[in-house]
Amino acid sequence: MNVMNMERNGLNNKSTFSAVSEFIAKNKIGFLLIIVLYSALFILEKMMPPSSMLFVVLKKGAIYALVAVSMNLLNGFTGLFSLGQAGFMLIGSYTYAIFTIPVEDRAAVYQYFDGGIIRFTVPVFIALIMAGVAAGIFAFFIGLPVLRLKSDYLAIATLGFAEIIRAIFQWNKLGPITNGSNLLKKFPSFSSVLFPFTVAGISIALIVLLINSSYGRAFKAIRDDEIAAEAMGINLAKHKLLSFVISSFFAGVGGALLAMYQTTVQASAFKAAMTYEILLIVVIGGVGSITGSVISSFLFIACSEWWLRFLDSETYIGSFKVPLLASGFRKVVFSVVIMVIVLFYNQGIMGTREFSSEGIARFFSRIASRNRKEGA
Repeated sequence: MNVMNMERNGLNNKSTFSAVSEFIAKNKIGFLLIIVLYSALFILEKMMPPSSMLFVVLKKGAIYALVAVSMNLLNGFTGLFSLGQAGFMLIGSYTYAIFTIPVEDRAAVYQYFDGGIIRFTVPVFIALIMAGVAAGIFAFFIGLPVLRLKSDYLAIATLGFAEIIRAIFQWNKLGPITNGSNLLKKFPSFSSVLFPFTVAGISIALIVLLINSSYGRAFKAIRDDEIAAEAMGINLAKHKLLSFVISSFFAGVGGALLAMYQTTVQASAFKAAMTYEILLIVVIGGVGSITGSVISSFLFIACSEWWLRFLDSETYIGSFKVPLLASGFRKVVFSVVIMVIVLFYNQGIMGTREFSSEGIARFFSRIASRNRKEGA
């Protein structure tokens, strides 16, 4: 009997190993591109000054990419129109900050609340997970009544939740925990661009695996036709709540990363405008496209934080002052650019398409075959 069990275990191990080997072989181009990306980031950090705007775009772009993908899971793949991302990011950022401020610094941070009531700290990676779990718990209890609503009513309800959470976290009665309307600071942050890329990359990979699983297919069925999905035996309430909680979990992790990037946390920063920015990124990239959300996140941050900055400063050519260039003109031009993108790419940059290892391989093979034909 023991021999048979050993043989069966050996066969299971072999099949698992072969499945892993097959997965790696099928996606070897993707893994190679990831290695190239991280190597390029490492080299850039060694060659360029830390204050370079490129690193601002890369760090913030990675964080926004994670939050945009988490929103796309809900809006694009499940068909639930939620506007509560800023609220879940706030919960995640506060959870991370509260549990990572060093004990010796708590008296200075919570100076108006006798050092607060939390007298311990947890490691950074545990705090990141706690940030996601806290956001997920809030999402669970909010989703039970709210997910009965549909379309615009769901959006209004989740937007209202985000605004209520922002007000509650600034309430002085909760000051010993949240520090009221004062800043939370002196918690661990990151300096290397590799950290947000790693955390965001792992999180997005998990979302992609979820979308390609049976749960992901159920989400898409609900998005396409709720009546047909229910007729097929899909529990609508269960899967909607699951999507809502998972999306909120990763939004909470994104909020923790944003707190680390900004080095301070204050509830007043998590306004509805932040949710609108994330929604705009999802729409520009393509509702229902993970690749589109990632690409548009970096483009959005690059345009708003770097490429169009010169439009905010007065410019002279000799004695002639260039008209319109003044503080705030950048936002006007940025709005026009977004309108043009939405008008000419009404499904976003990627639509519902995705980058894949096979697609990249086919692209380069077509280029190689075209070059061979031209050479012949």
